[in-house]
Amino acid sequence: MKIAILSGSVYGTAEEVARHAEHLLRAAGHEAWHKPRASLEDVLAFAPEAFLVVTSTTGMGELPDNLLPLYCSIRDRFPAWSGLPGGVIGLGDSSYGDTFCGGGEQVRELFAELGIREVQGMLRLDASETVTPEADAEPWLTEFAAALRG
Repeated sequence: MKIAILSGSVYGTAEEVARHAEHLLRAAGHEAWHKPRASLEDVLAFAPEAFLVVTSTTGMGELPDNLLPLYCSIRDRFPAWSGLPGGVIGLGDSSYGDTFCGGGEQVRELFAELGIREVQGMLRLDASETVTPEADAEPWLTEFAAALRG
């Protein structure tokens, strides 16, 4: 399956998790594609059959600046992705309370608007609890890869 991996990162951790996810999904037999700061045209040219978004959270629960242009383009153009499978990995810090993984929640809302169906619940990686988010994401990614096989 052709999986577009989109990432938004403030300090680079979410991009590292996205690169690791790309490697693991390819090893599981999927055609995974990750291009940091991709445009909507880049994503459309890849013609994805599934989505994985890995994003950190900034400010008061917002998306990082490097994912915002793509997010806004998707909301403005509303591509025909209804029914496609997807998943979200949200990175945040639980000490921020209600805004913990707020960027991931925004992506989940966009998925719902577009009709992208989450094949499993969002993985929340807590910066105050993990030093190896790539490794902590592996069990979730293994289940995600299997769920895409159906």
